[in-house]
Amino acid sequence: MNKLCHLLKFQNESELFDKITKSFKSKITQWNYFVNWEKVLRNIEPIETELNILNTLIGKVDLKSEINSIIKKYPNVIKAFPILLAIRENSIDILIDTKNFIYRNFNFTERLLSEQEINDLSDYLLKSGFAEIIKDRKLKNLVDYATGVEVGLDSNGRKNRGGQLMENLVEAFVIEAIKDKQLQYMPQATANKIKEKWNIDVEVDKSSRIIDFAINNNGKLFFIECNFYGGGGSKLKSTATEYIEMNRYWNKQNIEFIWVTDGAGWKSTLKPLREYFDKADYLLNLEMLKEGILKQIL
Repeated sequence: MNKLCHLLKFQNESELFDKITKSFKSKITQWNYFVNWEKVLRNIEPIETELNILNTLIGKVDLKSEINSIIKKYPNVIKAFPILLAIRENSIDILIDTKNFIYRNFNFTERLLSEQEINDLSDYLLKSGFAEIIKDRKLKNLVDYATGVEVGLDSNGRKNRGGQLMENLVEAFVIEAIKDKQLQYMPQATANKIKEKWNIDVEVDKSSRIIDFAINNNGKLFFIECNFYGGGGSKLKSTATEYIEMNRYWNKQNIEFIWVTDGAGWKSTLKPLREYFDKADYLLNLEMLKEGILKQIL
């Protein structure tokens, strides 16, 4: 019988495993999951002036000559070109001849431009179709448009923010669990940080190893890893397999390993989770943290 089962006075491990798997949360979405507005506005600020200059193109008919003229007069405007087509790179190669596989490079870094480079850069707006959009006044303001593009690009960061949401939730429970015990904890712990702060030596399996949370109970270490899986996939199985080995590795150093995981993704991938449960002592979810079980473990 594992330590958690004994601590919570369950009659058998299957009963405890059922309690864990039947109380998974389907979502942990919070307000700060959707858009990182600080990042969006931070990315717009350095090109806001250039975007306002490009606003003068809206509604113009002879766009080729107008774009060339603006680039000649304000060469810095080209640094705002990538966001207009929702790309991050400052340089991009476009296949312009599909028969002979000829590419043209478009470089948006600030520099002294030749006539040929100016023509090529105006082609970037013209041949991509963007110029037609502003010619027909389908866009009213390029600062607003670019802000919207940044919001869309920022949606790619939601996966990372989802992981951060789980860490934030768990951290709140860690703080609650240790506050009356006067214990110390460390987020994003490494062997070097632990040695420096607590003078405890920890052997790591790789130099880049970062533990989500480390708790020091008078020299006794507890390591916590946490994650949330809203959907299934092979990642869940590989994580469970990795954590079986991680649990064994830390236990050999007399370190208690606690895995806090949650999410509806586990409902279709219970076998690897059960394998971890059978070989380790502490598998928790958010509902169990809410019940104060972390405090009991410590």
